[in-house]
Amino acid sequence: QVQLVESGGGLVQAGGSLRLSCAASKGTFSLYAGGWFRQAPGKEREFVAAITWDGGTTSYADSVKGRFTISRDNTKNTVYLQMNSLKPEDTAVYYCAADWGRGDYAPRARTEYDYWGQGTQVTISS
Repeated sequence: QVQLVESGGGLVQAGGSLRLSCAASKGTFSLYAGGWFRQAPGKEREFVAAITWDGGTTSYADSVKGRFTISRDNTKNTVYLQMNSLKPEDTAVYYCAADWGRGDYAPRARTEYDYWGQGTQVTISS
């Protein structure tokens, strides 16, 4: 079992950057693939990015490819999401998730994840 805590959200202007962190306060994150999802008001929660347990494989939604980078530091039990060139349409609550397993696949579906954080708000002003 793992407990996830997100941080790093906030309000920035369009074109700016933010780095989100997802720390496992309980459990060993290196046993899990990590993922980021987001949910805007009135919309479904959508996939943003994912990374395998060792960081060897990553996957991105088309809408963020080239702007966002997912990474991890297993010595710190943390997964990161570096977000650059932010747009107003990136405004959402961002959720971190963990999927049990040390495979070479970075899952994109919500249903594949076993544990979720509480979310952190990201707001981009135009």
